[in-house]
Amino acid sequence: MLPLKSETNAQSHSNNASFNNAQGTKKGRNVDVSKSQKSILSFLTKGGLPTPSKDHDVEESSLAPPGLKTPPKDTIKENYNGRDKFVTPTKESTVKDAFAEHEKSLPVDTEDKEEEETITFSRRSTRLGGKRKILIESEDEEKQDTNKVDFAESPKKLPLQKKPRRKLNYDSEDNDWELDEKSTKKVSPSKVPPSKLKAFASSSTSNRGSSFSSTTIFTESEKKKQRAADFKAKNEERYSWLLEVKDKEGNPEGSPNYDPRTLYIPPSAWSKFTPFEKQFWEIKSAHWDTVVFFKKGKFYELYERDADIGHTEFDLKLTDRVNMRMVGVPEMSFDHWAAQFIAKGYKVAKVDQMETALGKEMREKATKSKEEKVIRRELTSILTAGTLVEGGLLTNDMGTYCLSIKEEITSDNELPEFGICFVDTATGEFNLASFKDDINRTKFETLIMQLKPREIVFEKGKLSQRSHRILKSSIPSLIWNGLAPDNEFWNAETTLYEIRISGYFSNKRKNNNDGNNDEEMNDASDESMESYPLALKEACDKPLMMSALGGLLWYLRSLKLDLELASLGNFHIYDPIRHTTSLILDGQTLLNLEVFENSFDGSEEGTLFKLLNRCITPFGKRTFKLWLCHPSRNAKAINERLDAIEELRAAPEFQDEFHQCFTQFPDLERLISRIHAGTCSVKNFLIVLAAFRKLMTAIEAFNKYTKDFKSQRLLQLFEMVPDLNSKLDYFNSAFDYEEATTSNLIPYPGIEIDYDEINETLRKINQQLQNHLTEVKRKLGIPKAVYKDVGKEIYQIEIPIKVKVPDDWRKLSGTKTVNRYWNPTLQKLIRELQEAQETQANILKSLRGRFYEKFDAHYQEWLVAVKIVAEVDCLLSLTKSSLALGEPCCRPEFVEEGPSFLKFEDLRHPCVVPGVATDFIPNDTYLGDNEPNVILLTGPNMGGKSTLLRQNCVAIIMAQLGCYVPARRCVLTPFDRIYTRIGANDNIMAGQSTFMVELTETSKILHEATPRSMVILDELGRGTSTFDGYAIAYSVLHYLATHIGCLALFSTHYGTLTQEFAKNPNIALKHMSCQVDQDRKEVTFLYKLVPGVCPKSYGMNVASMAGVPRVVVERAEEIAAKFEQSSRLNDTLTSKESDLPATLYSDFAHLLRAATSAAPSDGVCDRALDNQTEIEKKQRQARVLSAIIRRLKKL
Repeated sequence: MLPLKSETNAQSHSNNASFNNAQGTKKGRNVDVSKSQKSILSFLTKGGLPTPSKDHDVEESSLAPPGLKTPPKDTIKENYNGRDKFVTPTKESTVKDAFAEHEKSLPVDTEDKEEEETITFSRRSTRLGGKRKILIESEDEEKQDTNKVDFAESPKKLPLQKKPRRKLNYDSEDNDWELDEKSTKKVSPSKVPPSKLKAFASSSTSNRGSSFSSTTIFTESEKKKQRAADFKAKNEERYSWLLEVKDKEGNPEGSPNYDPRTLYIPPSAWSKFTPFEKQFWEIKSAHWDTVVFFKKGKFYELYERDADIGHTEFDLKLTDRVNMRMVGVPEMSFDHWAAQFIAKGYKVAKVDQMETALGKEMREKATKSKEEKVIRRELTSILTAGTLVEGGLLTNDMGTYCLSIKEEITSDNELPEFGICFVDTATGEFNLASFKDDINRTKFETLIMQLKPREIVFEKGKLSQRSHRILKSSIPSLIWNGLAPDNEFWNAETTLYEIRISGYFSNKRKNNNDGNNDEEMNDASDESMESYPLALKEACDKPLMMSALGGLLWYLRSLKLDLELASLGNFHIYDPIRHTTSLILDGQTLLNLEVFENSFDGSEEGTLFKLLNRCITPFGKRTFKLWLCHPSRNAKAINERLDAIEELRAAPEFQDEFHQCFTQFPDLERLISRIHAGTCSVKNFLIVLAAFRKLMTAIEAFNKYTKDFKSQRLLQLFEMVPDLNSKLDYFNSAFDYEEATTSNLIPYPGIEIDYDEINETLRKINQQLQNHLTEVKRKLGIPKAVYKDVGKEIYQIEIPIKVKVPDDWRKLSGTKTVNRYWNPTLQKLIRELQEAQETQANILKSLRGRFYEKFDAHYQEWLVAVKIVAEVDCLLSLTKSSLALGEPCCRPEFVEEGPSFLKFEDLRHPCVVPGVATDFIPNDTYLGDNEPNVILLTGPNMGGKSTLLRQNCVAIIMAQLGCYVPARRCVLTPFDRIYTRIGANDNIMAGQSTFMVELTETSKILHEATPRSMVILDELGRGTSTFDGYAIAYSVLHYLATHIGCLALFSTHYGTLTQEFAKNPNIALKHMSCQVDQDRKEVTFLYKLVPGVCPKSYGMNVASMAGVPRVVVERAEEIAAKFEQSSRLNDTLTSKESDLPATLYSDFAHLLRAATSAAPSDGVCDRALDNQTEIEKKQRQARVLSAIIRRLKKL
């Protein structure tokens, strides 16, 4: 039998790199080429290699994989049936060495499967005589997947002697291989591939014409050419179904119905796969759009297209085989590489080994299964950017959302209705929403701006173009998941049915860590709605909301996440615009005021959230963002929060102690959801228990401060903390903490019966082992015989080398002075020991789930404690922010009764840091009450108009959030909504021009603003021609001042507007002051709000400051002068025709229409009843005339 040859194109991981480097010329051996050739020819002429027999087996060097050291030159170590023999090198063995060197350089014909036997070498070894002894491990699943070994022969061979077939199995968690040794079978020359015939051709009767004379030894360049030729040949044999990719339904790529998630594999291909390949392709064909990390031993491997991605994106080393190309990464670095792939926008699937090699044997023995013998692997998780759950993969403390959308609309111009469901998978919190929106999708856009979801799930063909554009323009990096209607994106009925049969909320559901919960699922199939969370009960009669939930549940189920998340029961109803309880900040307002992201690079720098969020706990930060999305409009609730902040401002010791206790605090909200899912590591479980102990200790320590608190909210919070000490005491007495930090959760005796029983079994086996050693000492008369563990071959009986042992003893290893053996009795005991240890390991694994179950039984209590700490953290954050605002700084005062008003004295923009911008000029703002409701603001370019508008709105948000305000005095009524129209930008993604964007936002204000609203409009009308823009600005300002009655700041560069509204009692004319040096053409901005009108915008001066060429500026000044002169002339002619302003004509026309029509007027007169009679009409006309007279008196 010829020496074994490694397949040249089979590569392994980085730890096998030495295999490729160390094979080659052996140390201390100089082979003479001509002599080697003669020896080979002579050997072949005499009939080939000797047949292996019981006394003469294949030398170990021929079995060693590349890179492993061969035995010393003076001895050749052989292994046969567990016995080692040492033979002196012969001439024939030298021939075999030379022949093996030649064999390595030849290509492997992968198609000749009948003449091949696959052997995979592991890295296991033991020692014998001071040298390393290589132990071979293999597994049936690898027989056509790893290194392939060809058995070629010369035309003449000696008769073969039969050897007993034996299988070597090793319990190796990192190498699940089996070696199936077969007796060598004769190979017909007709079946030998042509490449081998050419390389090994020789005559059975003569040496003449032997090809070895010129081809036995290849140069490096020849080897490279040969490898290139082999690779080219294999490229022609690429799987045809991977060359023309189709989905499982047979739709090719590019087809409208193509499903990128699946892959079609023809039945003929399945029949040719090895068991391992079948296992891989069963998973990969159902997740074709996902990068699959496939666990093998201590590595995760990526194959085919996934391997190409790993090689292209991250330069991972790629094998050069055409089919099943592979890259690999160590198992310990999975989180790192998964995060890298996810950051690039890929989905990542994780396939894990569900058993060890020994566990596989035990399973096969117990079930007597005839299935293909391959280690059981399962898809355990699929990771996407919007559904990450493990802390190691999450990049920040803020929530990451996956959002499901169900939109119902018949046409793009009709009002849409939405069903929404979104989940933060890291905490397991579901939120449900359902609402009817306006044509511009204001609520929908607001929700998107509040959440900024990372991933969406939608119904294919059912999402309108408008909604699609909002999503694309708001979140360009959004991950889209389109699901098929009904089958995947469930309707309401299917959703309710799936929830019922899945048993998400059944009390019978068990948190089984090993995943075998089919029985519990069957028992839970009849659960009633009584066990459903309250929010879910409310949603049951809302079809769109339930359908959105159904689409999300289907998607989470495909990711193996639905059960662990939904079963938490953490469901809430979400309203993006809370009309009755909150100050409404719609999506455009959040964007214009830079609440969560700035307008420069989209980051948090310079935003209100960055300024105010000083929370130190991760769950506190998430809670604070929700507070900022929904400031309160209830004066009582706001004052309760302000009372708490006032108490905390006066308690610096409490602030310091809270900071000391909760700095670097773990994210308990996320971790307790992982405990519920059963995926929390032991280390994190101990961290959670320690954190709750620390939390309870801190609450007790805070009593010395809270007893002096007068704030009702603070007192309520500390009284609401549940008593967790009794729960924590159970875990203190349940297992050994020190042992758990280093190994596993080891219960104390009496806690878990089955664990106590298996420990007793192990004790008995160990006692039997000691008894057996005592018996061996007595029978052999060797009192010093001991057990010796060598690698994984444990309990080897070590005795002096001169002692004779029984024939049924099997030698395993040895040194110069001792040999080590197993005997049949010992082997049986060791087998029993290993099986008991495997059982113990499985019990320990299940015990972890049992402890998690006991913890999760009190999930709501743990969560309440976390929420209380989060709220205190948020209150302290507002306290710190208030202290950091500098002086002047005041507590806002709220007046709920009467019309809207606000009074800010010496107000500064809060995002301007004191000490950095010490020259920031504060301003007073008075609106409503005894002042006009609207300020018409003028001033030079860059004079601070936009900043003044924003700072007033930001101050309102801070006040209603419960924070102090950077002003000397702040008095206001609670506002219901802030509307903003700032800037001049088009929206290409939504297909809107600059002017269209302006009018869309303005239209929303005019339709929805109330007397309790705050409106800011910055230079309305700039997006169109001068006259059109002026007309729009004029009409909108008039409508705001006379019809709606809201408070407003309206900035403009239209000077004539100030003339038209100069006598309007509802409008105050103010401007941002400046000083102008006409000689030097310089403008000094004073940033002070003063009464009156700015005479010019000083655009030419700003142009000079910006570096516009002087000649251009001078020409612009000439044109501006002519334009102003003609405008004044037109104004003079118009004033001669009538002294009444255009607004008066508009008011009279409106009043007269109201007086003469059946429809009631809106905004000036009282509303009439729907059923009009003649008397009612006359009364109504009288009221209208009275209103006209009142209007004339004001003028």
